[in-house]
Amino acid sequence: MKKIIISGKSHPFLAEQFSKKGYEVMNLPGITYSELLDIIQDAEGLVVTTRISVDQTLLKKASSLKWIGRLGSGMEMIDTAFAKSKGIQCVSSPEGNRNAVAEHVMGLLLNLLNKISSSHNEIKKGLWRRDENRGTELSGKTVAIIGYGNTGSTLARLLQPFNVTVMVYDKYKTDFAKDYIKEASLEQICKYADVISFHIPLTNETFHLADQNFFKQLQQKPVILNSSRGKIIDMAQLVQAIKDKKISGAGLDVL
Repeated sequence: MKKIIISGKSHPFLAEQFSKKGYEVMNLPGITYSELLDIIQDAEGLVVTTRISVDQTLLKKASSLKWIGRLGSGMEMIDTAFAKSKGIQCVSSPEGNRNAVAEHVMGLLLNLLNKISSSHNEIKKGLWRRDENRGTELSGKTVAIIGYGNTGSTLARLLQPFNVTVMVYDKYKTDFAKDYIKEASLEQICKYADVISFHIPLTNETFHLADQNFFKQLQQKPVILNSSRGKIIDMAQLVQAIKDKKISGAGLDVL
């Protein structure tokens, strides 16, 4: 019987469907890398999250592996090039959490603009700083989205009722502008955006995309949001940008 290993927490529906198709399912959400290394040789399929790195050592041991399924979008934990060289297909599911992530980003944005968390924490301490905690309306602002994939495009749709201009930069997509959505360069985003939200995978190309030069170009003191991988942003430069008052706030929900 063909064997599948599910190495991360998943909905029971996944294991049920594999079983119905005749697979032996090893549902092991708490498995460690070393434990997986011991049993991977007999598996035809492997389902992963970000807990375990699927590196060359693991892939060399996986003599029967035909495919790897990623529960989520980021593939940086998988050596996809080496997997491909061994004839192993790698697939992700970026559409699965696009609504949840986009809504979360909206929550981070509204929270920052209206100083909800900061004022709430002060009130719990008995502090009432009304003027210092006055919020800023999202309406009329320019929101920049870097990366127009599943999550970026979903966020753009959620922004429509807020009467904003959406600027989008995507190196690999064009001709998607319509109505309130405008195509833009990184230079234009740095010049005009009141909010900048990152929605790109972590690759050699995007590592520290937001670096010292990026923050120096910012002209509107924007809010920075990152629901992508943490290394998209150079954190040392982000901290410096906050100190230099180049940005007005940051909302980070990253790995």
